[in-house]
Amino acid sequence: MCGIAGAIWNDPSAALAAEVLERMTNVLRHRGPDDAGSYQSGLKLQAGYGTMPGVALGHRRLSIIDLAGGHQPLSNEDGSVWIVFNGEIYNHRQLRRRLEGARHRFATHSDTETIVHLYEDEGLDFVRHLNGMFALAIWDANKRRLVVARDRLGKKPLYYRHEPHRLLFASELKSLLEVPGIQRQIDPQALDEYLTYQYVPHPRTIFRGFSKLPPAHYGVFADGEWSTHCYWNPDFEQQVDRPLADYAEQVRDLLTSSVQLRLESEVPLGAFLSGGVDSALIVGLMQRLMKQPVKTFSIGFGVKEYDETAAAREVATRLGTDHHEFRVEPECLEVLDKLIWHYDEPFADSSALPTYYVAKLTRQHVTVALSGDGGDELFGGYLRYRAVRVAAWFDRLPQFARSLLASSLWHGLGRGARQRSLVRQIGRLTEALAYNPQRRYLEWVSLFNETRRGALYSDEFVSRLSGEDPFEFLQSAFARSRSRDQVTSASLADLVTYLPCDLMTKVDIASMANSLECRAPFLDFRLVELAAQMPVDYKLHRGRGKRILREAFPELLPESVTRRPKMGFGVPLGHWFRDDLKDYSRDVLLDPRSLGRGYFRPTAVEKLLDEHASGVFDHGHRLWGLLCLELWHRQWFDQGSVSRPVPSSVSA
Repeated sequence: MCGIAGAIWNDPSAALAAEVLERMTNVLRHRGPDDAGSYQSGLKLQAGYGTMPGVALGHRRLSIIDLAGGHQPLSNEDGSVWIVFNGEIYNHRQLRRRLEGARHRFATHSDTETIVHLYEDEGLDFVRHLNGMFALAIWDANKRRLVVARDRLGKKPLYYRHEPHRLLFASELKSLLEVPGIQRQIDPQALDEYLTYQYVPHPRTIFRGFSKLPPAHYGVFADGEWSTHCYWNPDFEQQVDRPLADYAEQVRDLLTSSVQLRLESEVPLGAFLSGGVDSALIVGLMQRLMKQPVKTFSIGFGVKEYDETAAAREVATRLGTDHHEFRVEPECLEVLDKLIWHYDEPFADSSALPTYYVAKLTRQHVTVALSGDGGDELFGGYLRYRAVRVAAWFDRLPQFARSLLASSLWHGLGRGARQRSLVRQIGRLTEALAYNPQRRYLEWVSLFNETRRGALYSDEFVSRLSGEDPFEFLQSAFARSRSRDQVTSASLADLVTYLPCDLMTKVDIASMANSLECRAPFLDFRLVELAAQMPVDYKLHRGRGKRILREAFPELLPESVTRRPKMGFGVPLGHWFRDDLKDYSRDVLLDPRSLGRGYFRPTAVEKLLDEHASGVFDHGHRLWGLLCLELWHRQWFDQGSVSRPVPSSVSA
């Protein structure tokens, strides 16, 4: 796993100096502490051929495969094609055999060199043959073009900035900010989307003029022109009806193959273990395929309803793993400033905190970890999918009956201190029944819904918004599966929105901050394509998700695992903001510096704090989102200052 950065330009005034490229790569050192390299070629005028663009490629390496021979940037035999690459290609050995048969000569055993020769053979179609996680850039001197690409599910990030005579790219936004002369300007629409989703969706970033390459896309800069293209668009419309047993056999074969491919490593390897179905299944397959006990790692909390360590310990004991645990308490927020720096953009998924700590714990023992990410989206695991199914039943009722259920008579049910209480869940369900299924789903997944954002924003900030509805991002995802049932449409929408923008971002940044590579076997694109065509009853059945996994792996998933209520990877924010963080959050969010940014009505912020402290509403996740936003501003905008430290009462 690595960090990449670089540029291509066709005007002398846009050239990227060597010292700037070095700064761009050095700021990514946490992604690749083992090695560094660069390639540069200046702007050249070639008689009869026009101008050869200037190009700069920089790389930081975390050595996983071919420790001795995997230095980057790396080229083909004659130096006409160069690459910088972040990720792992799991089918590189099969591709290599084919390429060697086509008389390509290999100088290393790395998966990176396989990509170079594959590009020589396939041109821009090379990316369709890759099974893995990646963000990469290829300089093709013969065609005078730079090609960048990102993997199908968005496991690896790629940021870019397109200017009139230059394209800049990097694994992280902070790398691009090392380029002289670039202004940091907030995009108000991106801020509106952040407060809607708890992340800034692609292709936007929080800064004007910077973009994220979407998953399953490649981009080409040639002759001064920049274009992006989608290379993978699985068919989400077609359900394929086949017997459950047939699907179970395919899932068993594909997931076993996926885990096997992801065990290739020349450095120590382990796994995250939560005690749920997905991670238990991955660890069980690893234990079956490996010769020694798998090293497993879990995170827990002092608040019982958020703590899965006992369940993880039970699974670890049954499977015979070498198990390790860590407990997250409010004092662990001393790392918050560090997280704000690593994430570059405002990011309000509070599980970034335990993810960082489990990655830190894991890195003390291994360099590569497998996870169960993706199982919920593919196989109906989230509790909200059950709500989608229940709401679909209510949609059959006459409009007046649905309006009654959604009326103020029921609104009080949504109020209360416990985020996960049954009463609260019923309240949220009934309040959203008046909406159509897609808008209803946004109500359930949003940090601040449209009504709350309207009450929060100042008139001045509203005047800066473009009028675009953040809902369009989710709506366009739902449009890819119009013919499917509501549960399938919601899960597939999550697969192309929440998964890459939130979960994959969270895991990539938290793991790379600790120089740890994280692999997700459920997100093998072959398994994704299979899951997309399954009937919903093979996933969500009789109120329980992941039916197909229980059918495929009964020996690895006993009832003690599958019957356990799903907890998710939540953080007890409601408790923290009423106790340890109560005074701190009030001091930060009502500070004149915070309110002076002009985004929010001071009375609206104070109301959120008061309602949460009194227990009228659980605003824990909203307060966390506002806190992360303000601390982000202090770190990335307030010149000469850093984020206000967490007070001693809640710091170690």
